[in-house]
Amino acid sequence: MKQLFFLLLAMATGTCFAQQHKLEKIWETDTVVAVPESVLPVGDILYVSQIDGAPWTADGKGGVAKIDKDGKIIDLHWITGLNAPKGLGIYQNRLYVADISDVVVINIKKGKVEKNIRVADANGLNDITVTDKGVVFVSDTKQSKVWRIENDVPALYLDGMKSANGLKVVKDGLVIGAGKDFLKADAQKKVTKIADVPQPIDGIEPVGNGDFIVTAWSGWVFYVYANGTVETLLETHEQKKNTADIGYDPVKRIVYIPSFNGKTVAAYKLL
Repeated sequence: MKQLFFLLLAMATGTCFAQQHKLEKIWETDTVVAVPESVLPVGDILYVSQIDGAPWTADGKGGVAKIDKDGKIIDLHWITGLNAPKGLGIYQNRLYVADISDVVVINIKKGKVEKNIRVADANGLNDITVTDKGVVFVSDTKQSKVWRIENDVPALYLDGMKSANGLKVVKDGLVIGAGKDFLKADAQKKVTKIADVPQPIDGIEPVGNGDFIVTAWSGWVFYVYANGTVETLLETHEQKKNTADIGYDPVKRIVYIPSFNGKTVAAYKLL
């Protein structure tokens, strides 16, 4: 009887583990988006950063596009004259853009650059996340640092975060992708590991229950459980299509994926 109990328990556990989440494709744009790195859903609009050149070159070719949530192009040239824009964040009427050494502040209503916030010694600003109080966090991948910007004044927040890229403010701290390490820093800056991810982390989005969707730029999308378990949701690396800094609609459970060198944005339903 005891052996039968443990056998049934093992079968039940195995069944639960086998119940994986999935991504079901809804739509994908044509290859007209100029090296999209980040997607930020706001209302009915998707703001998309476009590098449109070398990923770390100050060439003035970059900008921000607007696409609707059905994949229709609204304006590929909404903001121009940036360099290699990557992560996007929003607070009220301000759109924040990580652009190599500066955080560019865009007045959304006017559709114009309001100011540039220079981050000292930065040369690899990558992802951005913003608190509900308007405090901005931005990663510098090349310097392995995370900066905190309040009232447009940057200050070093965390150092030694090797290859820091993806960032996301959550209720109890700041979630960070540093290489393959998926980490969380609490309010006292104590850093703990959530999970080891198979590929270097790019985009991060919380999906509830302490779980996250995490991308790797080379063409992987993972589901990371709160307990550190990692599932592979999508692989596009064999098609040489990247999966960069995603956006997420928590109400409709839709993941928006910029394909970088693939020059598309795609929408997937999280099941």
